[in-house]
Amino acid sequence: MKIAPVLQALESRAETRFVHTGQHYGAAMSAKILEELRLPVPDINFGVGSGSHAMQTAKIMQAFDLDIENWRPDIVVVAGDVNSSLASALVAVKENIQIAHIEAGLRSFDWTMAEEVNRVLIDRISTWLLTPSIDANRNLSSEGIPESRVHLVGNTMIDTLMQNLGRARAVGRALLQSKGLKSRFGVITLHRAANVDCPERLGAFVDAFGRVAKQFPLVFPVHPRTAEALRRHRIILPPGIIPMGPLSYLEFIGTLDPAEFVLTDSGGIQEEATALGVPCLTLRDSTERPITCELGTNQLVGANPSAIDDAVVQVLHAPRQVTTIPYWDGHAGQRCAEAILSAR
Repeated sequence: MKIAPVLQALESRAETRFVHTGQHYGAAMSAKILEELRLPVPDINFGVGSGSHAMQTAKIMQAFDLDIENWRPDIVVVAGDVNSSLASALVAVKENIQIAHIEAGLRSFDWTMAEEVNRVLIDRISTWLLTPSIDANRNLSSEGIPESRVHLVGNTMIDTLMQNLGRARAVGRALLQSKGLKSRFGVITLHRAANVDCPERLGAFVDAFGRVAKQFPLVFPVHPRTAEALRRHRIILPPGIIPMGPLSYLEFIGTLDPAEFVLTDSGGIQEEATALGVPCLTLRDSTERPITCELGTNQLVGANPSAIDDAVVQVLHAPRQVTTIPYWDGHAGQRCAEAILSAR
């Protein structure tokens, strides 16, 4: 979702190679997303699959190192804060290849999050830092990154959202109808290790969701990690929670758009909810996207299941907020391409 607008903007102006690491796989999380976003077939797929952070990072580094030996790029473009991004950036910097980091400068200041470690390391070794919002620029400045290397380009996730919203709404309507959902509902997503790997915390979250679901149905696309934790700890979802398997991009956006609110520990959903005007209750103590709290629809509930009930009541009685964050205008991919091409 982050790379699609950039690749589209670059394809007619530069030779590109589209590398799929295979960190995310399965129909909904890989093949179907590529199809829905009308991305080309990747030039190569490493197929690394699941594994520990160390195993996944090492496998990607080995595969990518062999790949760029045969195809020497001028710039390696990475997006976000996943293991794929860090591994590819590490290989590139050791080969003296310039790196452009899309979504640079985001900080949660929570070093217990693997993503925070990844994003800080990527920014330190990247040549060009393409930021989604002004707070990211301030973070990089405070870390001593020269302004000449930083470009405020906006949020490429919002480009993808705007380009595909019409199709997503049609797909979402069909999906919700198939589940018999005709009235107001909320959405849950939960997958962070801190929230799902501890059985006591996961159980407390499920209990809190169950209390909300007594009055308000909740759609729950269950992440594979969360599904495994629920099974392993024998935690049963209460009535009123409608579990689904992992959704494709269009299915999820089409489900989020008409929702009354979303309960999530995801980073990207905080942004998408803001763009759609959907109240977002983030189940974390910190966020690397504070702009969504300052200018958007997001509020931090904290990793505290007991706070969920009151937070849901508040958003249900508050008027919908329509907001616009600077540079979240659907043209971030084009600005990324301009910055990358000017850097060569």
